[in-house]
Amino acid sequence: MSSGLTPRPSSGDPDDDLMVDVARTVTGAWWIYLIAGIAWFVLAFVVLTVDAASVWTVAILAAIAFIVGGIFELVLASMVPSWKWVHVLFGVISIIAGIVALAWPQQTFVVLAAVLAWYLLIMGIVEIVVAFMTRHEDGMWWLRLVIGIVEVLVGFWAVAYIGRAIVLLVVWVAAAALARGLSDLFIAFGLHSAHSHLDAERSS
Repeated sequence: MSSGLTPRPSSGDPDDDLMVDVARTVTGAWWIYLIAGIAWFVLAFVVLTVDAASVWTVAILAAIAFIVGGIFELVLASMVPSWKWVHVLFGVISIIAGIVALAWPQQTFVVLAAVLAWYLLIMGIVEIVVAFMTRHEDGMWWLRLVIGIVEVLVGFWAVAYIGRAIVLLVVWVAAAALARGLSDLFIAFGLHSAHSHLDAERSS
């Protein structure tokens, strides 16, 4: 869940070489985060520009956000060496929420609003915790911290206004997509930097 990788040059020790190979494999997935980040930004733009006059429209937009996010989490679970269960858990929950949104839009308006509000709140807390855990390894940890704080603030605001208006739900969907896009792009650039450093160390 963290992009804070500190590459180490190969020392000739088989164990160290294995660790370097694992690090190269993990950081080599930077492009997945890049694509996902761009996709989240596109989704946020679509959410804010599409006419959201009905609950059905809002449900479709929310379902797209949940399902895309869920699939991305499952893909990551198959690639990362650790935190697999966290990615699987978030992936399954997101996909189920997306299916529910498509199946029962009229009954799930308040539920969707609540889920989005708590999603932002929980993800913000996770971002803050990870930022502090990686502050000695990641020079850009403060950016993750800022994103986390913004998510928590928006999450608290959303919890206070659950069920008030469809327009607010659209704003929350867009906010969640933007926050996720920023986070994924941040991770992508961090992984790309680490991967380039590892390649340079290996060729030297």
